[in-house]
Amino acid sequence: MSKQKIFENYKKYRFEFRHLTVLFIVLVMFQIILSVIQKSSLENFLNQTQNWYQKDSAEKLANLSTTSLELLLENIDVNGKQGFEEERIIQSFNIIFTQQLLQQNVEEICLILSSNNSLITISDGEELYKFLSHRNNYIGKIDSTYIHAVSIYERKSEQIEEREEIYSELENEQTFHIFVPFIPNGEFLGVFYMKNTPDFNYLSKEIASSYDEGTIIFSSLILLGLLAMYFISSYTVKDRDEALKQYFLEHEAFLKEQIIHEKESMFTKRIYHTHHKAEKVMGFIKEDLRRLSPENIEETKYRVTKYSNFISRVIYDMKWYDPPVQTIRNQLFKTNLNEVIEFIIKFLFLRTSSRSEVFDFTTSLDKAMPVVHINEFVVWEILEPLIQNSIDHAGNENIKISLSTKYFPEEKMSKVFIADNGKGFEKELLERDGGGVKKIFAESTSTKEIVKSNSGYGCYIAYQIAKIRCGWQIDAYNNEHGCTFELTINH
Repeated sequence: MSKQKIFENYKKYRFEFRHLTVLFIVLVMFQIILSVIQKSSLENFLNQTQNWYQKDSAEKLANLSTTSLELLLENIDVNGKQGFEEERIIQSFNIIFTQQLLQQNVEEICLILSSNNSLITISDGEELYKFLSHRNNYIGKIDSTYIHAVSIYERKSEQIEEREEIYSELENEQTFHIFVPFIPNGEFLGVFYMKNTPDFNYLSKEIASSYDEGTIIFSSLILLGLLAMYFISSYTVKDRDEALKQYFLEHEAFLKEQIIHEKESMFTKRIYHTHHKAEKVMGFIKEDLRRLSPENIEETKYRVTKYSNFISRVIYDMKWYDPPVQTIRNQLFKTNLNEVIEFIIKFLFLRTSSRSEVFDFTTSLDKAMPVVHINEFVVWEILEPLIQNSIDHAGNENIKISLSTKYFPEEKMSKVFIADNGKGFEKELLERDGGGVKKIFAESTSTKEIVKSNSGYGCYIAYQIAKIRCGWQIDAYNNEHGCTFELTINH
């Protein structure tokens, strides 16, 4: 993949200020979680290591003391003469007992021995010397200090004697009860007991403290880096957003100008399209006035009034390129579509001198059609171009134009159909553009065989007024013998 293509793919993704904020928060949370997990793992490791080392050191200390006693007994004769040698031996025993008690973590030391089928405890040199020199006659007891140790030994005595291995039992996750087989001269006499509570918390605290310091420094550096990246990115995004804002403001101004231009253009085309209709209507007014007589005065007054109102509407439209909505749709307007259709056919299209040679009209109007709240002469501006289109696209052939209305009370909907038996629309005119609008309703699209300048606005204007201003639906399609315009009105 080329660098240009990678860059184009990258440009598809836009990072906003909120994205950077979320990314920053996520990274900080991940760093915190990672630090907590690492510290927890280190603490577990230190605890396991400490437990193992405490047990190992306690057992080694007890084993060393036991070995010292055994070596001492192997090199002396406790059954020898009394006197100075006896004192030295007792003193040696006491040194071994007391020397270990000087250790910071050692709490209790004694020998648990079997004498006359019972257990006794010995914790000083003199008693040990008596036991060794008068084993058969020695009467000992269990010191109250070592009752708990003796109870443990009673449970494990067979296992210790059989395996002759050191046995350790942990109490309260800190204190070790250690039993080392006591076998002087190869004879199992009992065990050397030591209660040891080693404490290496200071070492663990130092290691944890060092780790915390490293973590704080490392996290601070990462945090500072993220903050720097965050602020730099924030300023970059801020500048970009400001540029986009200016661009959107300029684009908005451009769109407003375009909309105003389109409205003005639509206004110009609408006026151009209707001015010749107004000229023809003025001709009808003059003709009616010339033919005015007492017999037709009411009929003439009705027609001239309608014509004059249409001219007034045309003049009014010349004042506004975007007329107010209330002048188009209003509850005060109660327009009868059937009457408008009949008037346009009879007094607009059928008054032309060549009508019998070119076109003819048939109507099928539903009397149940409700009134519409649209200005009557706005309806003229919709229907007249569509009817005129059926006349213009037929060429020189005689054409029959059918106008019908139908009301659907269940759907509260009315429909107006303008159909002819001409040659129909070209297929390309019925294709839809990108906005879903058929091309026949597009600007500058004409159905005439000879396209003149300023033609092609009739269907466009009818669509704009019907769809945009009145809210009606308008469609065009070919039927079996020509084409049809269909207007749908929701009440």
